[in-house]
Amino acid sequence: MGTLNVRQIAEEIVEREGGYVNDPDDPGGATKFGVTIHTMRRLGLDLDGDGKVSAEDVRRLTPAQAVDIFLDHYFDKPGIDRLPEALQPSVFDMYVNAGSNAVKILQGLLGDMGHRVAVDGVLGPVTAAAALAAFAAAPNHLVDAYGIARRNYYFALADRRPASRKYARTRAGSKGGWIRRAEDFISPRYHMTQREFDHRVAAWG
Repeated sequence: MGTLNVRQIAEEIVEREGGYVNDPDDPGGATKFGVTIHTMRRLGLDLDGDGKVSAEDVRRLTPAQAVDIFLDHYFDKPGIDRLPEALQPSVFDMYVNAGSNAVKILQGLLGDMGHRVAVDGVLGPVTAAAALAAFAAAPNHLVDAYGIARRNYYFALADRRPASRKYARTRAGSKGGWIRRAEDFISPRYHMTQREFDHRVAAWG
């Protein structure tokens, strides 16, 4: 793994995701530290022992449990460690937030860069090799390019689903959590200005 501290990255994701929420506009349902009730049901995490996984089990989830879930199911199993080390934090963060769409975004970007990869959300040897080759060719650009592709993904989601726009734009009109999250992994020179952001979201009314 080199110098990358994956557990620390997972702990930062838990901190970024925050505590318990159950927002009716969020398709993820009851969520704590970024772990959704759907994930907990899939893993059979009945923390209160009542025979079913409910919102109460989500409430009982600890930060340490969330970190372990992320490491096992959102880093190790998808094979994020196959990617260039510099790219791993952003793809890992996005995998927690959007599942296999994190890999599809990367695959689409690699395709735009001339690599022949299927956009299937599976981080197999072809995708991994293409990512390594792309990083070798543009080591100072691939991470930013992926972060920008993430930002575009969030904007496209909000374009299609008005109920999700509050995650991309605050009530005050500034960048919402989704956009700030993507830009956490983008060099400051590629961050949107407020004017650029306003122009991008103007069609939302």
